[in-house]
Amino acid sequence: MMNSQTFLYGAAQIAMVILLAGMALVLWRLVKGPTAADRVVAMDLLSVLVVTFLVSLSIHTRETSYLDVAIAYACIAFLGTIALARFIQRASRHDPAESHPDHTPEPPSSERDVHD
Repeated sequence: MMNSQTFLYGAAQIAMVILLAGMALVLWRLVKGPTAADRVVAMDLLSVLVVTFLVSLSIHTRETSYLDVAIAYACIAFLGTIALARFIQRASRHDPAESHPDHTPEPPSSERDVHD
């Protein structure tokens, strides 16, 4: 029969492997995009996975200082996500095509010549 410390040690190892795989997939989405909103969501998810990884590492090594790092990183990542979301919101306000819904872009010059 397995004692609780051995089980916890093995569960933390398995969790870290799964979290690393998740981080790799999120990094792929962060690079791939295709929109800025997708990248912000991927960064937010990556920060959650990093915090979870640090907590698992703290359980695995029985070192509580990783928990302090995880809390500090979570606070900073939260503020970074809000800052990026506000930046995207302000950038979309300055886009003339999005600020005037009735505005239709002019067709390229080759299409104008055909219709004239």
